[in-house]
Amino acid sequence: MSDENPELGLRINAGGIETNYHDAGEHDGVPVLLLHGSGPGVTAWANWRLNIAELAKQRRVLAPDMVGFGYTDRPDGVQYNLDTWVKHAVDFLDALGVKQADVVGNSYGGALALALAIRHPQRVRRLVLMGAAGVDFELTPGLDAVWGYTPSVQGMRELMESFAYDNSLLSDELAELRYRASVRPGYQEAFSRMFPAPRQRWVRALASNESDIRALPHEALIVHGREDRIVPPITSRTLFDLIERAQLHLFGRCGHWTQIEHAARFNKLVNDFLGEAIAQ
Repeated sequence: MSDENPELGLRINAGGIETNYHDAGEHDGVPVLLLHGSGPGVTAWANWRLNIAELAKQRRVLAPDMVGFGYTDRPDGVQYNLDTWVKHAVDFLDALGVKQADVVGNSYGGALALALAIRHPQRVRRLVLMGAAGVDFELTPGLDAVWGYTPSVQGMRELMESFAYDNSLLSDELAELRYRASVRPGYQEAFSRMFPAPRQRWVRALASNESDIRALPHEALIVHGREDRIVPPITSRTLFDLIERAQLHLFGRCGHWTQIEHAARFNKLVNDFLGEAIAQ
């Protein structure tokens, strides 16, 4: 991690993509892979900064910037879609020599975690899906605004207010910081290519087939904020109904940022669910 910028971690070549990632905790046993969401300016560190250290007390934690996001390279001609992101996740695990991981996915990262478990079931031990996409739902005004973001400090502030239930968590300084992250060279160009209007099609593009979800053998912890205005809580109810070995936890007074708004409770829930690290 850089002393100047905590979002800068280590770098590794994952399938030809120079990938920025964070690696914390013990290296024995099954690590946990944290997959961030798709907000403008997002990085693994920004998404998981309140969770990495706590989860790393019991296990190795890996948190990459997925291709197109953060400080990971954006190769010319890359197609931003679920196939690309699943391949990048697998290539990342391969580059580190990780045979199997627990996977925690937030929002878009939840859709990615779900697809990873379906397509490469042996690479995933347990799943945590938090505010997850991955099933079809009616595009919310909040998600439409997130994916349609045009850079400005005020626009970033308004987006952040739609993410959080308690706006006291926000500040002008944080909005300015995230705005600056969203206008780094090449970032907005890549982001604007991911989810252009009309955007309902991208909700469907991130969704896995329901029969494939039903066939998942993995244990799954499903977490959602009751007041989520980005991804509606009904998506987690749908996932709970589809995944046989699932448990569902709904947080009241919570928006789309369960891991930030209720960090201590979220960390305990995930730690308890994943249990003691076991040998690969």
